[in-house]
Amino acid sequence: MPRRIQLFFTQEIILALRVSSLLCFFSCSLVLRSAHGDYPSRANIFVYAGCSQDKYQPNSIFEENLNTFLSSVVSSSSEVIYNSFAIGNGTSAPPEATVYGMYQCRGDLHPTDCSKCVGRSVNQIGLVCPYTTGASLQLEGCYLRYEHSGDFLGKLDTSVRYKKCSKSVDNDVEFFRRRDDVLADLQTANGFRVSSSGLVQGFAQCLGDLTVSDCSSCLADGIGKLKSMCGSAAAADVFLGQCYARYWASGYYDETPGSHDNDEVGRSVAIIVGVFTGLAVLVVLLSICKKAMG
Repeated sequence: MPRRIQLFFTQEIILALRVSSLLCFFSCSLVLRSAHGDYPSRANIFVYAGCSQDKYQPNSIFEENLNTFLSSVVSSSSEVIYNSFAIGNGTSAPPEATVYGMYQCRGDLHPTDCSKCVGRSVNQIGLVCPYTTGASLQLEGCYLRYEHSGDFLGKLDTSVRYKKCSKSVDNDVEFFRRRDDVLADLQTANGFRVSSSGLVQGFAQCLGDLTVSDCSSCLADGIGKLKSMCGSAAAADVFLGQCYARYWASGYYDETPGSHDNDEVGRSVAIIVGVFTGLAVLVVLLSICKKAMG
């Protein structure tokens, strides 16, 4: 091959590879950003919601107080993981216009994550329960509730709000022994507690307005219901009115939607790399043919 054609061929290859690499870099960045940047953390996953039957009128004093409560919740959640409010109480407004409410984040959440979770709850609660005088919303990482009466604050409530049971584990004596150890430890929680035994893990939490004795009563009731309702499940959740408990076998939550998304991203990146590499080679061949014919 003449030296001039060989030099030209080498320069074309280098140029094509540079273009291919640059395009691939930008494309891969876009794919990764879309896959990970918008995917919510587990703390923001919806668990359950409850709405009262009573409605308030738009532009009413109750709506004004409710908006004040929701704004206060967002501000407070960046500093503390639990707080309660009574908006409009003691004013000249009628008693039915008062908004009582509270929020609480999971005890292991950083204040920044707590604030994000509560902010997500505030954005969602009006969509899930539009114009209701009472509503509650539970995400994985935080809980939000308001009512037009303050009777629920500090009052023990062991009614079941939500439960979830996985598939059963059969004839695994070691698993059940470890599970019972974890649940016994969680029952001693005062606020938030994490526990593990062997391959079984769990956590439990009471609302911040409960006394120590009421928290113990709530968790004892919740763990008893968790065992009776979910039996030999490999993982189980139970949310009562004022507390919740969860346990799971190690690895049960490892297969999250995010891991599936990562596989999709990997396939997308591989396709993009292949496409641009093929285009780069095609550009080189067409350029060489054009020069040769010229």
